[in-house]
Amino acid sequence: MTSLYLLIPVSLIFCALAIWFFFWAVNSGQYDDLEGEGERILFDDGADDPVEVDVEARPRQPEDSPPSKSPE
Repeated sequence: MTSLYLLIPVSLIFCALAIWFFFWAVNSGQYDDLEGEGERILFDDGADDPVEVDVEARPRQPEDSPPSKSPE
């Protein structure tokens, strides 16, 4: 019975803190975009876009070199 004198106030304080934390999270915008993080992982963010290469800037093969052989 004496433990209830401690556990009941502690549980009421814990519930009050949980409710306060929930309202703080809602007011600070934590629940504004619930689907955004789930969809963001599916798409690239554009950091690894291929770089355009100028065809004229590539070194050319000498004209007298034999053609490369591909394995058959």
